[in-house]
Amino acid sequence: MNPGFDGDTQAMALVGFSAVATITLLLCVMTGPDRDDLDEFYTGYSSLSPMRNGLAIAGDYISAATVLGTGGVIALFGYDGIVLALSTALSLMLLMFLLAEPLRNAGRFTMGDALTRRMPQGRGIRIAASAVTLAALLPLMLVQLAGTGQLMGFILGFSGESLQTGCIIGVGALMISYAAIGGMKGTALIQILKIVLLLGSGIVVAALVLHRFDWNPGALFDAAAAGSGVGDAFLASGLQFEGGVSPGWDMITSHLTVVLGGACLPHVTMRMYTASNARQVRRSMSWAVSSVSLFVLVITVIGFGATALVGRAAIAQADPRGNTAYMLGSQASFGTEVSAAETFLFTTVTAAIFLTVLASVAGMILACANSLAHDVFAARVEEMSPRREMLLARLSALAVGVPAILLATLVQHHSLQPLVTLSFCLGASAIAPALVYSLFWRRYTRTGLLATLIGGSLSVLLLMPGTNLVSGSPVSAFPDADFNWFPFTTTGLLSIPLGFLCGWLGTVASGRARAEEQRREYEEVEGWILAGATRRRT
Repeated sequence: MNPGFDGDTQAMALVGFSAVATITLLLCVMTGPDRDDLDEFYTGYSSLSPMRNGLAIAGDYISAATVLGTGGVIALFGYDGIVLALSTALSLMLLMFLLAEPLRNAGRFTMGDALTRRMPQGRGIRIAASAVTLAALLPLMLVQLAGTGQLMGFILGFSGESLQTGCIIGVGALMISYAAIGGMKGTALIQILKIVLLLGSGIVVAALVLHRFDWNPGALFDAAAAGSGVGDAFLASGLQFEGGVSPGWDMITSHLTVVLGGACLPHVTMRMYTASNARQVRRSMSWAVSSVSLFVLVITVIGFGATALVGRAAIAQADPRGNTAYMLGSQASFGTEVSAAETFLFTTVTAAIFLTVLASVAGMILACANSLAHDVFAARVEEMSPRREMLLARLSALAVGVPAILLATLVQHHSLQPLVTLSFCLGASAIAPALVYSLFWRRYTRTGLLATLIGGSLSVLLLMPGTNLVSGSPVSAFPDADFNWFPFTTTGLLSIPLGFLCGWLGTVASGRARAEEQRREYEEVEGWILAGATRRRT
């Protein structure tokens, strides 16, 4: 479907993209570390106020996959999409109430720090944590990089593969620069700018959608059901998973995976280490949860507005996954006569989505680079100088970013939903059990931790190729093939219990003596982890 963007709109969008790229790069240069100080590069000296840190957490948490993907699910599947959006908000609330303070107390720079707080001799654990960090974040990076070319082609009106590939390479180079130059503070400012622009433009568009229906949400929902072509089923549970072997179980495990996985992805948890104390992290998370909850309301209104004003069939024709629904709904909210102000607003919306891609991937590259430099390379040397570790972190950003760009150019024409699901499954099946056990189970041993990380990850990697997102349906990654032997949308039905089970079995296999020794070691740092009695620097 041609969205009908005229030349003026496309020209303004291009200007908006250029302005966003220029301003954000300047912000990184101006706020990046000006000396060789690890605390400045990794945490920005914990200098952000709770409001700014909370907005940065929300910015890291709301990725382009959330904006476009969740908006598409709402527009195509109605009620099921609302539940997905609510699961996204619930995931951040889980992080806030269960993990945020212990993570801040236990960690310093990376997830490897948090996991080894009670196990000082843990280089193998650091390497495993770094490997899981890369495995969980690389698929999300590919999704957003590959989607950049399609997004810009959709808005600017070109479809050539070479131009889309060029967009991926150019945007990827920007993202590497953000991570390498800006460090934690620079990327935080970009995340803040992103969430403010995204929420601000989204609130205005949502207001325009509601105005089209006389500020009556019921009328909006009824019109969306009529435009969906499936009637009342659009407002009932199960539309997204119909036709599966067990739609009920598929829906439950999909949302459980989002709740557990989203809260534990390393680029989100690394923001916990930028708070200076427990009170700061609580206040930061309050701002983050409030921002994400507001965004859930905004994206719900815009998604239903897209179905009501454009139609479910037209949205699916533009993109089978509905990734263009957010933009189509924004454009449709203006009506047939578009004023200069509305054209400017639409330019702001597209610039906000572009900035969302830039900021999200920059945060993920930074998390991977920090983990490689701090957990893998620096852990090999007793006393590595800050200057050398910072150089390694910047080189690691390049080492992560370049392969991600190359892989994104190869997968840009395939369905990318399996990659998004893979990241969340790894977060839910490997990282979540490891963090919960490490922070709260006194007898948890080194063997149990390695078993959790390795066993949970392997279960996801073995089950994922058999899901219906990879083959067996017209919208799968390989629509012409059918090796769908695990007919569910996610691997969570088996991989989440397996992740927790592997940790328990590994601990039991360590023996009673080792578990008792670990209990004593944990009790020595229990005050630090759970109550923040002090923040030990290691």
